Amino acid sequence: MRKNKKKQNNLQEFRMIHGFTQEELADKVSVSIQTIQSIEKGRYKPSDSLAFNIARSLNREVGDIFS
Repeated sequence: MRKNKKKQNNLQEFRMIHGFTQEELADKVSVSIQTIQSIEKGRYKPSDSLAFNIARSLNREVGDIFS
């Protein structure tokens, strides 16, 4: 039986609202697409600077995306 994982971030939601693919967002913040995928799946916690760059790229506050 799998435990329900608490949603760790809203990155995918805000990325899609803004109309970016994972690849486009990765290019904007200078990381690999695998990094964006891992963040969205909750397998990787971004550094503060990366979280800030992602939030800035999506016109959001860091706290809106990452809990």
